[in-house]
Amino acid sequence: MIIESILFNKLENKKVKCNVCNHRCKIAENKQGFCLTRNNLNGKLYSCNYALISSQAIDPIEKKPLYHFLPGSLTYSLGGFGCNMRCLNCQNYIISQNIDKHNESIEILPEKVVKNAINANCQSIAWTYNEPTMYLEYVLETALISHENGLKNIYVSNGYMSDESLNLLLPQIDAFNIDLKSMSNEFYINNCKATLEPILNNLKNIYEHKNHLEITNLLIGGYNDSYELIKSLTDFIADELGKDVPLHFSRFFPYYKMSHVPPTEISKLEIAKEIAIESGLNNIYLGNVPFKQNTKCPNCGELLIERDGYNIKNMNMITGGKCGICHKELNFAE
Repeated sequence: MIIESILFNKLENKKVKCNVCNHRCKIAENKQGFCLTRNNLNGKLYSCNYALISSQAIDPIEKKPLYHFLPGSLTYSLGGFGCNMRCLNCQNYIISQNIDKHNESIEILPEKVVKNAINANCQSIAWTYNEPTMYLEYVLETALISHENGLKNIYVSNGYMSDESLNLLLPQIDAFNIDLKSMSNEFYINNCKATLEPILNNLKNIYEHKNHLEITNLLIGGYNDSYELIKSLTDFIADELGKDVPLHFSRFFPYYKMSHVPPTEISKLEIAKEIAIESGLNNIYLGNVPFKQNTKCPNCGELLIERDGYNIKNMNMITGGKCGICHKELNFAE
């Protein structure tokens, strides 16, 4: 379905400037932007993937990953087409970068999305798999309806949306997981075709607006796993966001244009966790590893949540967002 974009400026000679993400593409008539989902048709910008779904699933919320938001609940996960990055290691490149497969999509209108989530006993809708900013209008419309029906909205993103997009999203999105790939601008340029600073600014904006926030950092051996880069990332979270913001270090596996790079050594993730502890972070998790990731009270050490993969085995001693033993305020949204 094609609808007119909500964020663009008209320019001379029927060109348009897209304001959905930080590329801010200037698009000539009958051309499309970097994301391959925004087209200039007769001097107006249109979203060409509204309500077109490539993937849908009922997931544990921990799979997003969100460990401190509605723990133990199910979320209705949706993905579409397109992306505003070109990550060399993209796990979903077929739907994010090769999007000439719309004939394989299905159309699900916002009202149906909400109905599907409710029927599946989900407490939330998660926008994931590809970059959700590419279907901004669809997310916003669905989020309004989902809130009216008591559902929460989750946004799993690379964080490269424009200020205008984020300001529209903040009142509608209850929880964000932002993929902070590196503290190196060079890494973003070479590996993702993007830049770092807008992402850091968006993270600070999300945190200041008190939306629930968790951060994922995929560690790739030899690319973004040096002590200096990890320490810069964990210090940024501690100093600019908050020491209770959950951080997920995730293990890289070879894929797409980085199939020659070996899997990240688990010892590297354990070192990263120690660096995060050194920075004072309280909630650090390792992803894509074969051992459990439990949550303990950062103050008294009480086991709060025992996990087995994405499944919760036991959830204890959390009362009203506080530790049941020492009564420390915890960064949990229930």
